[in-house]
Amino acid sequence: MIALREVRQEYPGRDGKTVVALDGVSLEVRAGETLCLIGTSGSGKTTLMKTINRLIQPTAGQVLIDGRDVREQDPIRLRRRIGYVIQKGGLFPHLTVADNVGLLCRLEGWDPGRIATRVAELLRLVTLDPERFGDRYPAELSGGQRQRVGVARALALDPAIVLMDEPFGALDPITRAQIHEEFLRLKAEVGKTIVIVTHDMSEAFKLGDRVALMDHGRLVQVGREEELRQSPASPFVSDFLRSHLHA
Repeated sequence: MIALREVRQEYPGRDGKTVVALDGVSLEVRAGETLCLIGTSGSGKTTLMKTINRLIQPTAGQVLIDGRDVREQDPIRLRRRIGYVIQKGGLFPHLTVADNVGLLCRLEGWDPGRIATRVAELLRLVTLDPERFGDRYPAELSGGQRQRVGVARALALDPAIVLMDEPFGALDPITRAQIHEEFLRLKAEVGKTIVIVTHDMSEAFKLGDRVALMDHGRLVQVGREEELRQSPASPFVSDFLRSHLHA
């Protein structure tokens, strides 16, 4: 579904020296899989994710979706085919919940009746009653509710791919645990290819089918939880797991 080939991202630093954000990253994300990107601060995980929908244009290398280079695709059309969820939901404060969720449908020219049906369907999918929440504004919602609305909006056009940038990082531990369970249910129900950026190793192991660990712009190891635990590729992987997991 997604393939990155020797992706490199450079930009000029404040001191005039070149900063390498991504250093020859090659990675494949399989159709229907959830891949969690995790790493040290500044390791390049968010930069890497943003190359998938061309929010960032890499200096070198290729990003392919279904075998097609994203540079050959119209960026607006590309982004509408890829759901995108950020921390705190990224909702427009002046729009109601229903208008936030239906925004992309309106941009696609759907008729009002079809939009209303889709919005109600999506809100039920994320366990929010459309009659109760549709007319509310983001400021009237809890953090967990805003995050659910953000997920619903990302699914509006039924994209095959969903990108999530630290989507649960701002939630309190109890709400996060609840949202994690809802995410796993939703993941099984909608069958999307999902890439999640997280700073929480426990979250990565819980939500991801595989985990990709990054450090200083390089991909250090990709694998399932048992692979990283039992066969760490380097001392860095062992140290990272030891310092980021309590168990």
